[in-house]
Amino acid sequence: MARNARYDRTTALQKAVTLFWERGYHGSSMKQIEQALDMRPGSIYASFGNKDNLFSEALAMYADQGAQELSGYLQEAPSIVDGLQAYLRGIANGGRKAVAQPSRACMIVKTLLESSNTHPALARQAQRILASIQDVIHDALEQAKAQGELIETTDCQRLARLLQAQIVALRSMAERKLAPEELSELGDDVASILDSYRTQH
Repeated sequence: MARNARYDRTTALQKAVTLFWERGYHGSSMKQIEQALDMRPGSIYASFGNKDNLFSEALAMYADQGAQELSGYLQEAPSIVDGLQAYLRGIANGGRKAVAQPSRACMIVKTLLESSNTHPALARQAQRILASIQDVIHDALEQAKAQGELIETTDCQRLARLLQAQIVALRSMAERKLAPEELSELGDDVASILDSYRTQH
C-alpha cells in the first residue's frame, strides 16, 4: 500500500511540474492544479500542505531531473569536455525527452524572476538550485582539468559561471521559436566555447 502511495505522489508531482513549468506559480490557479493533478482540494492539502509547498516540491523534482540529464551526458561521453559539449548541444536541440516539453525556458530561472518580489522563499530555493548546478559544472571542469582535458590556466569557477549563463541564454532563446537549424547552430557556437580551453593533443 505504501508503495502505491509513493507512486501516486510522484505522479502528482510530475503533473505539477508540467503545470508550473508552463504557467508559473502565479499563472496556476488552485482550480487548474486540481484538474492537472486530478485530485480534490482536500487531498492536495493533505499531501502537500499548500500551494507553496507543492510548488517547492515540484521545483525540486524538476531540478533533480535536470541534474540526472547532465549526469547522463557526462557518463556516456568519451570525456568530460565532450559530455559538457553534448549537453549544451542537447539543450539547444530540445534535450533527450521524446515527449513535448511544456516550455523550453528553465523552470528554475522562471521561478527566480517571477518570485523575487512576491515569494522570497521560492526565490531563495531557485537561487540555491542555480548555485548547486554551477557547483556541479565547476566540479566537472576541475576533474577535466585534473585529467589533462583543459589547459592548466583554466579558471574553472569563472568558466562554470560562463557556461551556466550560456545555458540560461540557450533555454531563453529556444522560447523565441527559432528554426531548429538556427538553434542547432547556436548550440554548436556555445559548445565551441570549451574548445578554447581544451589541451592540444
